Amino acid sequence: MLNSERLLGNFDFDKFLLDMKLKTSVVLFSFIGVAGIAFLVSQYNPFQSTTNNPQREAALMQAILQGMNRLHFQPKTVDDNFSQQVYGLYLDDLDGGKRFFTKADIDQLKVFEKQLDDEANRGTFQFFNLSVTLMDKAVSKTQNWYREILSEPLDFSKNETHEGDGKKLDWAKDDTDLRNRWGKQMKYEVLSRVTEELNKQSKPDFTGDKKTFAQLEAEQRQKVLDTYDKWFKRLQKADRNRRLEVYLNAITNVFDPHSGYYSPKEKENFDIQMSGKLEGIGARLQSDGEKTSVTEIVPGGPAWKQGALQPKDVILKVAQGESDAESVDVMGWDIDDVVGKIRGPKNTKVTLTIQKPDGVERVITITRDVVIMEEGFAKSLILGGEENLEKVGYIYLPKFYADFTPQGLTSCAQDVAKEIEKLKKENVKGLILDLRDNGGGSLRDVVQMSGLFIEEGPIVQVKNRTRKPEIMTDNDPRVQWGGPFIVMVNSFSASASEILAAAMQDYGRAVVVGSAHTYGKGTVQRFLDLDNSTNNESVKPLGEMKLTIQKFYRVTGKTTQLDGVKPDIVLPDFYNLVDMGERENDFPLESTIIEAVPFSQNAYQITDMGKLKSASEARVGSNETFKKINDNAARLRKMKDQSQYPLQADKYRQWHQRQKEEAELYENLFTPIDGFSLKNLGEDLQQIQSDTSRTARNDSWLKDKKKDIQLFEAFNIMQDMIRLDALAGKN
Repeated sequence: MLNSERLLGNFDFDKFLLDMKLKTSVVLFSFIGVAGIAFLVSQYNPFQSTTNNPQREAALMQAILQGMNRLHFQPKTVDDNFSQQVYGLYLDDLDGGKRFFTKADIDQLKVFEKQLDDEANRGTFQFFNLSVTLMDKAVSKTQNWYREILSEPLDFSKNETHEGDGKKLDWAKDDTDLRNRWGKQMKYEVLSRVTEELNKQSKPDFTGDKKTFAQLEAEQRQKVLDTYDKWFKRLQKADRNRRLEVYLNAITNVFDPHSGYYSPKEKENFDIQMSGKLEGIGARLQSDGEKTSVTEIVPGGPAWKQGALQPKDVILKVAQGESDAESVDVMGWDIDDVVGKIRGPKNTKVTLTIQKPDGVERVITITRDVVIMEEGFAKSLILGGEENLEKVGYIYLPKFYADFTPQGLTSCAQDVAKEIEKLKKENVKGLILDLRDNGGGSLRDVVQMSGLFIEEGPIVQVKNRTRKPEIMTDNDPRVQWGGPFIVMVNSFSASASEILAAAMQDYGRAVVVGSAHTYGKGTVQRFLDLDNSTNNESVKPLGEMKLTIQKFYRVTGKTTQLDGVKPDIVLPDFYNLVDMGERENDFPLESTIIEAVPFSQNAYQITDMGKLKSASEARVGSNETFKKINDNAARLRKMKDQSQYPLQADKYRQWHQRQKEEAELYENLFTPIDGFSLKNLGEDLQQIQSDTSRTARNDSWLKDKKKDIQLFEAFNIMQDMIRLDALAGKN
């Protein structure tokens, strides 16, 4: 990524996996497509040395293979076939766009295509070492090329095309062929930007001096040069250990796409995402490659309380402790390294030299503390409409977060239970739980959360490779919400989201509403502390490995693996026609079936699913916005297959104009929906109004939800449920 963002903090996680056997109380799901902020460890840095440590690397490889063989749900034989799979996956990770290696380079690497199994078993890295050497040469060589290419005006008169999909290309025959690819890539980058600028100039409301094609070409060529220089700077800073992670993950990903190696730093990042808490100063940073600046202050965090650090401030220097401590100049540093200096344990101090937007420099000291990232937690609204419509509770859950440390400060199941109680006080008549884009998380919490809606009973079956399925059950007879219930999903709802949706669907407890299918991830991962594999302290810390040890199954015995959950009522969605999900990953585990378990519930029974479906279909069929969503889905499906672009200026502009005109048909597709009202809960208003950034985020959220046509249709389905219940004599 050329422009990156980080959140400052250090989460001192409890090592809940104490030995090779793994604790059965902690079960995790991989997050699928988690968008947002990456995190960085501040204390241990496994990348301090750029030289290799053969003994440590051999121990690391042996620990990974041992863990996979002993604990993975479906271990593989490490043989020549395995070697070929690792070889292909690693090359795709290394140079999937086929912009760095030539056929001569590949010929050198291909010698090892069937030897990687032998190297892995021996703990040697001759192939990896060669790949690093070749990549270093390729980066140096190609950097000279793009700089030469961009040093003079580009010729856009030739009738050429650029292929943007590396899978459709062969390896470049030689350096001449490869340089030609870079020439086309640079032409595409510049031409696309120039075309955008020309389009801006052609608009009636354009103000300013209009520039010629040649002037714009010179400007955009310089911008492309700056962009690629920053990218290559990051490539050149990547040391051996960072690259080794890519190779090790190619090995683990041949077992399945969700097993992987985590350095101590990356494991901490994962724990932060899972728990929604960290220790630091509570500020979001971003980097342009030279300057690291503040983008947001987390409400309630140490920086927010101290008050001096503000968005747009630039971090110049960092010192540990009070203001008289020695400062380190961080200008030009990689953002990861800047964060590594600023983040730290609770009750420690960090001193920052910052530059304000007006150029004034200040020195400020902040005491680090626990930072809770509340924007990632469950939150709710009250939905309403015309006078004759009933109030409906709405809970948005972005992920199944959980804190597995002894403090246990965060739990999504507990938070959703609290939101339900608040909504009940508002006398809502129905409840909508929104799991769209929720990539999963804690198995413990999804079982507990599912139990909020039934008396008690099995929620999910979990099976490892040798034992009988373990039935995970809600043992709490209480029903926190016993009324009409809708679960919203989409193609990015995965793992724990699919468990809850599937359980509610199988029990007939809720109407599942959303896009054509969910993601289709039906596997369970746990972390293995690799340090427990060796007594050699000199090679530690090795990091941890997340490996797939189980598959989960619905109470019906069916799996969500590959298949996902098909909603009871399918709504138009931009991605309904695009192939995506678990099936699109390399080496996913297969879909299988086991025996069903007895299940039943009497909390709430859906009155007439057929009438709910037909009423929704009638509304959707007559709604112009939904019609356009379907049309745009077809357009996106067509665009996904397109990867060639013209490089002749007029042809590109004609092609771009066609694309632009098609896209304009779907601009401003979502507008505020008449007859749809949303408001915050009274209990939440004081906290929302306690900080301007909280208020702004809440206002933006309400504005977005007011335009959410799928949510509005779920609200209408809920009104149908309430009316049908009334006709059936239900309370």
